[in-house]
Amino acid sequence: MAARIEHLVTSGTFSLDGGTWEVDNNVWIVGDDEEAVVIDAAHDADAILVALGGRRLRAVLCTHAHDDHIDAAPALASRTGAMIHLHPDDLPLWKLTYPGSPPDRELTDGQVLTIAGTDLTVLHTPGHAPGAVCFHAPDLGVVFSGDTLFQGGPGATGRSFSDFPTIVESIRKRLLTLPPQTKVLTGHGDPTTIGDEAPHLEEWIARGH
Repeated sequence: MAARIEHLVTSGTFSLDGGTWEVDNNVWIVGDDEEAVVIDAAHDADAILVALGGRRLRAVLCTHAHDDHIDAAPALASRTGAMIHLHPDDLPLWKLTYPGSPPDRELTDGQVLTIAGTDLTVLHTPGHAPGAVCFHAPDLGVVFSGDTLFQGGPGATGRSFSDFPTIVESIRKRLLTLPPQTKVLTGHGDPTTIGDEAPHLEEWIARGH
């Protein structure tokens, strides 16, 4: 059976630089009836386990290490035996939440992870966070963008470890080069497509989004 994408929204908080905000996060599950991976284990390990429905969890994949994207990852991993995967450039952010408990595996640019016969290619897209990555699944026609690209523009770059020119270059070189029909499944909010976002790049730069 071909891989499919499932989606749930979990709610909690995001804390950084002394502030805390209420947030809703998208959690993405990619797999078939037997096995799956979770992209961004946010807030609620119990809800994610229910959505998995007893399937073997092969990996917990982190688009980046802001606490709202990883706060359910260790609990989910410990209850399933799955390994947590994170790009090493985000270890400083990870350590803010889990000092002394590093993730299990490193993600690298260009790495291909295969689940249920479907390839997910790791795209390193720094800017929102140093080790931010997206996962491109060409067979499914989607890219999981984390907080790098949203409907309407780049992810936020106003806090520690982030940089606006860097995120713009990541989007320009790594995402806007994907086929225009590619669906962008984001870390928060509604999906978009590469074709819908590409024409607005210069607007984002002009307004320093």
